[in-house]
Amino acid sequence: MKSLPNGYNALIIGSTGEIGSAFAEYLEKDPGCSNLVRLSRNSTPPLDYNDESSIADAARQLRSQAPFHLILIATGMLHQANQLPEKRLSGLTAQQMADNFRINTIGPALTIAQFSPLLARDSRSLMGVLSAKIGSIGDNRLGGWYSYRASKAALNMVVRTAAIELARTHPMAALVALHPGTVNSRLSAPFRGAEIGRPATDAASDLLSVLDQLSSDNSGTFWSYNGEQLPW
Repeated sequence: MKSLPNGYNALIIGSTGEIGSAFAEYLEKDPGCSNLVRLSRNSTPPLDYNDESSIADAARQLRSQAPFHLILIATGMLHQANQLPEKRLSGLTAQQMADNFRINTIGPALTIAQFSPLLARDSRSLMGVLSAKIGSIGDNRLGGWYSYRASKAALNMVVRTAAIELARTHPMAALVALHPGTVNSRLSAPFRGAEIGRPATDAASDLLSVLDQLSSDNSGTFWSYNGEQLPW
């Protein structure tokens, strides 16, 4: 990450997922990164979106390691064993929508709230949140996948709104939503991800390159892995 200060401090939340692990692999090789912290459900401290208190607890325990120049929120859920994305309105259930919002919207929103204060104030800093192009309202031409689309659209609004507030306390920071593309992962496996998806290492490399080129003027925007700014 050439745009960050030499010896920058990085944090990955969701570090055991495919993209989170790939982020870690790249940052560990970056000579400019002096410290890399990984958080997941099984880390110390743990961070679990099924346990709201763990988010604030983890942030509190990491205050001594702040400030962070790079925070990546690489979490998300598309389906569960008994829940595939709904193809039509008749497939909607309250439980499936609640599950999607808990993991894709509420968890990341609380993470932004708790961890954005740990970003560096006196130098450039970046916070990237994994979203999905399918959460773009302006780009929706196929329909379906109601709960996932809605939860990612809501996440995008959180990012946009939080970026406005963050600019008041961290004027050199950029908080953005990121679309990784279709990645060969557990998330995409039921949808031909192994055939049409890219390696997670490619997605992570592309997203880090995009982040490296953004400035604080780009805070509160939505970016694809290929460098294209996406519509909300």
